Amino acid sequence: MDYIKKLSRFIIPHKKYGILNIISNVFYALFSTMAMISLMPMINVLFGEGEKVTEKPVYNGIKGLKDYAENSINFFITTTTETYGAQRSLLYMIILIISLFMLKNIFNYLGLYFITFLRNGVLKDLRNEIYEKVTHLPISYYSEKKKGDIIARISGDVSEVKNSLLAILELIVKEPLTITFAIIAMFLISVKLTVFVFLFIPVSGFIISRIGKTLKKKSNKVQTEQGVFLSTLEETLGGLKVIKGCLLYTSPSPRDRG
Repeated sequence: MDYIKKLSRFIIPHKKYGILNIISNVFYALFSTMAMISLMPMINVLFGEGEKVTEKPVYNGIKGLKDYAENSINFFITTTTETYGAQRSLLYMIILIISLFMLKNIFNYLGLYFITFLRNGVLKDLRNEIYEKVTHLPISYYSEKKKGDIIARISGDVSEVKNSLLAILELIVKEPLTITFAIIAMFLISVKLTVFVFLFIPVSGFIISRIGKTLKKKSNKVQTEQGVFLSTLEETLGGLKVIKGCLLYTSPSPRDRG
């Protein structure tokens, strides 16, 4: 969260894209969960294991929402199968699943579309401010710092901010919502299986944290090496003209060699 606070003054001018990204991610998480749940009625139609409901269910409040939704689907499947056959029910289920997956992918695309405008806007403002800062620094600063380090800050480090901004917004909004909706659906389907799955979460969390720390150390090392590389390249190119000129001036002419 400290990372977002530091970038907040760059994010605020482009906040409308952030809001649109959050809205898209909410619908993405919702349709993603619904798409997975909708596979169960299709399986019931295929194997004929669905409960037959001949009477239209009645809504009895929020507490009976699960039973009402399940009975409504079974009622629709039962009436369609009895009237048009199982093939028609299966066709409707396939259309429903395809529609949900399509909506899921559309909102996923919209989320990525809006976040692109946000991160590119932040990147532009950040680079402009760094450029202004670099041009107003005292000369003594450049005698202590290598030019390659400064170039690496402006190019590489700012690009890392752009990439990590997308990852952080997904961690804050997209992934938690997807997990929340999935957990709610899992508890509605089976409490025992959900508790069984939760037993493995601490183990996987420990493994992921260890991998993340290792990758962070390697990332810092890469940035340091990149600064050294750019400094060496800049010094080589800057002194190449002088070195070649000195060699040409000091080398004996053909007449002297003769």
